[in-house]
Amino acid sequence: MALRVVHRTEYSYESAVSASYGQIYQLPRAADGQHVLEARVDIEPTPDSYSEFVDYFGNHAANFAVLTAHTSLSVTTTSVVDVSTRRPPDLGAAGIRWEDVVAAFATSNDGATLDARQFALASKAAVVTDAVRQYAAVSFWAGRELLHAVQDLNTRIYEDMTYKSGITSLDTTPDELLRVRKGVCQDFAHLEIACLRSLGLAARYVSGYLETLPPPGRPKLQGADASHAWVSVFVPATGWVDVDPTNNCFVGDRHVCTAWGRDYSDVSPVKGVIFTEATSNTMRVSVDVGPDS
Repeated sequence: MALRVVHRTEYSYESAVSASYGQIYQLPRAADGQHVLEARVDIEPTPDSYSEFVDYFGNHAANFAVLTAHTSLSVTTTSVVDVSTRRPPDLGAAGIRWEDVVAAFATSNDGATLDARQFALASKAAVVTDAVRQYAAVSFWAGRELLHAVQDLNTRIYEDMTYKSGITSLDTTPDELLRVRKGVCQDFAHLEIACLRSLGLAARYVSGYLETLPPPGRPKLQGADASHAWVSVFVPATGWVDVDPTNNCFVGDRHVCTAWGRDYSDVSPVKGVIFTEATSNTMRVSVDVGPDS
């Protein structure tokens, strides 16, 4: 199935901006179960410079600069991605214990395991604390099989946390989320990553999109989708397995991956710097994900 993703970000400024410098992580990457058929970025006003690059993690990103005065800026990324049917892992066949995976990091010289080690380290947005360790320990008892434990942790986050925007910010830590129990997909992903890393497991933050379906008999609202985030955990001899704590599922064929890193700060969809005397601005974001027709 081919999915078309249109991600539009529009900024309006109260007075002229003399220069805007931005970085975009919205172009989908090659990944298991997906193949990029088309990807382009349209920026208004036309940028004075624009360049695409592949970062340290293999993500496809872009830098741009608008150096003429402007009071609005729009960035629209349009992608078409062929998403193969992704089947959830066979939990019965994945019998490796989580402690054995942790031990493998200390002894294995396998290239994939060596590369995964960097994702077992704590990062700014996925801070490991005593509260995080205690929350993780409920799912990861001694001798439990890794993917059974991961699935249980994923379900607990889904059941314990309420999805509500406007409660948290980009600076919210897993500890704070455990206190307020409300947040968005980025918060839930950071909590799960911190839990997994607290045990010595490798987990990475995945940024992308999820096709949402309207209620039966109702039309889909244009622009109602949103950027999404989930978690990928490393399983020796299997590779990376993706889980979505916001929706309590393994990642399926309605997910589109754009980038992955240690946490949100590595792969935020768009960020930048502007030069202006304006004291305020407005930002509107709309995302559409659906079958490519």
